Amino acid sequence: MKPSKEQQLWMYEQMLVSRYFEESIEKIYMEGKSPAFNMANGPIPGEMHLSNGQEPCAVGVCAHLEPSDIVTSTHRPHHVAIAKGVDLDRMAAEIFGKKTGLSGGRGGHMHIFDPKVNFSCSGIIAQGMGPAVGAALSRQMQRKAGIAVAFLGEGAANQGAFHESLNLAAVWKLPVVFVIEDNAWGISVAKSASTAIERNDQRAAAYGMPGHFVPGNDPLAIYEVAGEAIQRARRGEGPTLIEIETYRLAGHFMGDAEGYRPQGEKDALFARDPIPKLREHLKASEGWSDAEDAALVERSRARVDAAIAFARDSAYPDPEEALDKVFV
Repeated sequence: MKPSKEQQLWMYEQMLVSRYFEESIEKIYMEGKSPAFNMANGPIPGEMHLSNGQEPCAVGVCAHLEPSDIVTSTHRPHHVAIAKGVDLDRMAAEIFGKKTGLSGGRGGHMHIFDPKVNFSCSGIIAQGMGPAVGAALSRQMQRKAGIAVAFLGEGAANQGAFHESLNLAAVWKLPVVFVIEDNAWGISVAKSASTAIERNDQRAAAYGMPGHFVPGNDPLAIYEVAGEAIQRARRGEGPTLIEIETYRLAGHFMGDAEGYRPQGEKDALFARDPIPKLREHLKASEGWSDAEDAALVERSRARVDAAIAFARDSAYPDPEEALDKVFV
């Protein structure tokens, strides 16, 4: 299953938007946090987890999805949210804690929720897997169209929720796909120091489902494997587990000194940045011109700039709104 030129360009554009969005958020996040770093200061307080480098995971999967499909993601969610079609203006406003945010500024960047496109995420490790299984069960029981996709990190594969979710999905033959974004580091702990097996896709066999490993952080390869898994789910043939080798080009969170990384690792990862690689592929195989590329980059940046401006210009919630919608 090869992506068309239009699909490749869609993936490339979402990757550009995601990367520029993260770079913009990174700069704004640091406002007011120097010379002494205090995450409570500035226009975006709290923790911030950037997805720079992991964009292929999102676009390779979401290129196959429909509006009725449900996606749950992790505490590092922006690239997946963008690829699923979450409202960028309202997502930016939510990150800024503004009234115009997706949840009125209550959720922040780790709890993005957009029911219009069936997207949600959580800051709790592996937390999105159970809801994805439940959503898939609801589709099955109601005989409605749509599948569920749960994105998770490689560290989540060591959580109880991972095994419970895979087991139930297999027992009930649910239309759900589990996607592990393996960036090799669980905060500062190497995968080799925390996980008994080299590849988590091998765990699929214990639950009687297919398991696939996609090396190289390649959006086109991810597209092919994800397409097969999603078609299988749509046919009613049950769940699939996919592990994707990806790279985190930023720290675990903003302010992370990354002293745990071996010397030279970051330079090597930047040399394999997936965005320039996809750009060169498009030029070589699809006749993508420098002029077309410059126009797309400009359009992507303009879209992000507009979202950031919307967020900055929006009002904060009134203090008396703090308890609104807490009990609904």
